[in-house]
Amino acid sequence: MKTNLRTCPWAQLILLGLWPILVFAQSSDIGQNLANCENGDASCDRSRLTTSQSDAVNVADRRSNVSHCRDGRSTCDLTKLTQQEAVALAIAVHQRNFSSCNDGISPCDRSKLTQVEAREVADSERQRNIYDCKNGMVGCDRSKLTQSESAEVDAAKRQGNVFNCENDTSICDRSMLNPSEAKEVAAAEHERNVGRCQNGWGGCDHSKLTAPEARQIAAAEQQANFSACRDGEETCDYSKLTPLEAKTLANAEHRRNYSACLSGRGYCDPSRLTVAEAKAIPSENKPLVK
Repeated sequence: MKTNLRTCPWAQLILLGLWPILVFAQSSDIGQNLANCENGDASCDRSRLTTSQSDAVNVADRRSNVSHCRDGRSTCDLTKLTQQEAVALAIAVHQRNFSSCNDGISPCDRSKLTQVEAREVADSERQRNIYDCKNGMVGCDRSKLTQSESAEVDAAKRQGNVFNCENDTSICDRSMLNPSEAKEVAAAEHERNVGRCQNGWGGCDHSKLTAPEARQIAAAEQQANFSACRDGEETCDYSKLTPLEAKTLANAEHRRNYSACLSGRGYCDPSRLTVAEAKAIPSENKPLVK
């Protein structure tokens, strides 16, 4: 028995309900096909593209080809470039090759350089070699240096060695120092030792101080120790206090202890109070006895 859609309302309702789904599915499929074509996917079906879509895909193809040619990829098709695109590509390729040669990196094709560019590249190479030789780098080729450049490199290396020795680096070569340079290095070492002693840092050698420096640093160390003891710091060394400093601290501590006992605030040691001071302490401020 055949069903007549015109005389079967429920069938018409089903079709009406499915219609948006069918339309959406078709639209989604068309959109996916367009995306495949724009991305150069093998599943692209150009026959299903509209005229405007086909034009958009052609533009995408052209741009992709231009990009591939600029990047030097094997997928580049030079025959598809316009005259303007081909000229722009030639300019970019030439500039990239010149930059590579000038910077000393590969790939570099010197045969494609102009005479002016070749001279610039040669000068850049010379400057790089001078720099490498001055800084003791592996790229240095002293055979390529002129007499004046070699003298310049030697002077730079000597000055660099003086700097290393003055700053006490591991690459200092004292055998390269002349008497004047050795004197400069010794002065820098002395100043460095004075600084360490003045700041209380490790590595201080008091035996290398001059008499005035030793007296000045000893006075600074004594004052620093007195301040530490006065402030109750753990770095205090009471054994290094002078009799006057010890008496000054003892008097200050006695006053602090009496004030604490008298006010009832802070640490109070009644055993260190005089008889008169003990009597002056209010009973409510006296320490609790367990």
